[in-house]
Amino acid sequence: MDTRLPGQYSPGLSSPKPEDAAMADADSVKAPKDFQVDVPQKNETFFLKGCEHMEWGMKNRLSKIFNPNTGRTVMLAFDHGYFQGPTTGLERLDLNIAPLTPYADTLMLTRGALRTTMPVTFPGGIVLRSSGGPSILKELSDEEIAVSIEEAVRLNAAAMAVQVFIGGPHETKSVHNMTRLVDLGQRYGIATLAVTAVGRELTRDAKYMGLATRICAELGATYVKTYFVDQGFETVTAGCPVPIVIAGGKKLPELEALTLAYNAVQQGASGVDMGRNIFQSSHPAAMIQAVRKVVHENYQPKEALEFFETLKNETPVGV
Repeated sequence: MDTRLPGQYSPGLSSPKPEDAAMADADSVKAPKDFQVDVPQKNETFFLKGCEHMEWGMKNRLSKIFNPNTGRTVMLAFDHGYFQGPTTGLERLDLNIAPLTPYADTLMLTRGALRTTMPVTFPGGIVLRSSGGPSILKELSDEEIAVSIEEAVRLNAAAMAVQVFIGGPHETKSVHNMTRLVDLGQRYGIATLAVTAVGRELTRDAKYMGLATRICAELGATYVKTYFVDQGFETVTAGCPVPIVIAGGKKLPELEALTLAYNAVQQGASGVDMGRNIFQSSHPAAMIQAVRKVVHENYQPKEALEFFETLKNETPVGV
C-alpha cells in the first residue's frame, strides 16, 4: 500500500524519472520544417553614413537620435545653463522645455536638467552634456570631462556631447577630452557627439568647418555638431565621414531660422540641434513643429512658416 502523502517520495517505490518527463516533452515537439532554404537571410544596411560597422547597441542608440525613416534628427538643445546659468527662455525648464519634448527626436541637456525636470516617458535619445568647467566669466575653452561613463549608462544616454575647440587656446586638451569619451563610449556602446567651431574669435567659413569636423571624425567622434556657412557647406558635409548636425546659433526671425535649417539639410546635414531659435520663439511649440516639417518632410521655408503661423494662431503666446 502506498502511504506517501501527495508529492512525497519514498525510497523503493516507483516515481517518475526526470528523463521520462523530458522525453515526454520531446515527443510533443513538432519537427521544424519551415526553413525557407530558397530565401537568403536579409542583411540590412544601417541608414547613417559612417556607422555601418558599429555594434548593435551603438546603432540602436543612434536610432533613438536619428529618425530611421529620414536619417535626420531634430535635436532640442537646452544645455546652455551649464555655463550661462538661467537665460531667456530657460528660466523654468519644467514650464518652458518639458512641454516641447513630444516634438523633439532628441534632447541635448545636462544631467541635472534630465533628473529634475524631464519626463521619464520621453521615448527619444538623450544626448548628455559631458564636458564643462568654466562659466561665461572665464575662458570657455578650458573644459574638462564632467560626467563619468557610469553616469551616462545610469541615465540611459544615447550619446555624450563634448566641446572641441579647434584653433582655440586649449585645443589639444579639448581634443583629448573627446578621444577619452570616444574610448569610453566604444566600450559601452554610447555615441560621442563632438561640438566644434565654437568661439567668437574663430573664422566661420567652409575651410575652417571642414578642418574642425574632419579632425573630430578622424579621431573617432560618432557624429559632429557645427555651424552652417552660406558658401561651400556641401563640401563640409561631403568631406566629413560621419553625420553632421547644425547648430541653430543666435535667435533669428522664424523665416530665417527655417531657411537655415532647410539649406543645411539640403546640403548634406543630417539634422539640426536648435535651442534659442525654438525656446526663445514667441510660440516655441509651433516653431519646433515647423522645424520638423523642414527636416523630415523637406518643407520649403515659406511653407514651414505658413505652418508655423497656422499653429501660432491656434495656441497662446509662449506655448
